[in-house]
Amino acid sequence: MKLGIYPGTFDPITNGHLDLIERGLRIFDELIIAVAPSPKKQPLFTLQERMQLIRESVKNCKNVRVEAFNGLLVDYVKNRQGIAIIRGLRAVSDFEYELQMALMNRRLDMDIETVFMMPSEEFSFLTSTIVKEVASFGGIVKGLVPDIVEKALKEKFKIIEDIIE
Repeated sequence: MKLGIYPGTFDPITNGHLDLIERGLRIFDELIIAVAPSPKKQPLFTLQERMQLIRESVKNCKNVRVEAFNGLLVDYVKNRQGIAIIRGLRAVSDFEYELQMALMNRRLDMDIETVFMMPSEEFSFLTSTIVKEVASFGGIVKGLVPDIVEKALKEKFKIIEDIIE
């Protein structure tokens, strides 16, 4: 079994993420979506909320698990007996950071590969940050995120709006 690990904050998961998950399953027998707590990023959704949104979004995908992880990614991958880390590259601006991370991960464990995947063209601009910003102003994110995420964003920003008022 070839196991790939797709790590990230997924705050929230987008259709671009789902595109990479579906395409990653063509390469790997199984995928683990490894959700990082990322308190420094001050996520909109809690770790538990993000994991639940991901589980709902991938419920029809076979051979996909959702787990939280903390610590060094290479340690997590090795512990799960994964062979590769999946990372998405949308634009040249992603490349420099992702290259640095891949080289550091290789230095930490030469047995773990990094596989870079480009999203489908329709998702090449899409980030969780952009989705959150659009949703925070009441913009339409339909088609950019799974329906369950669209609903969760509306609820989250309604709660924030109620607190501000």
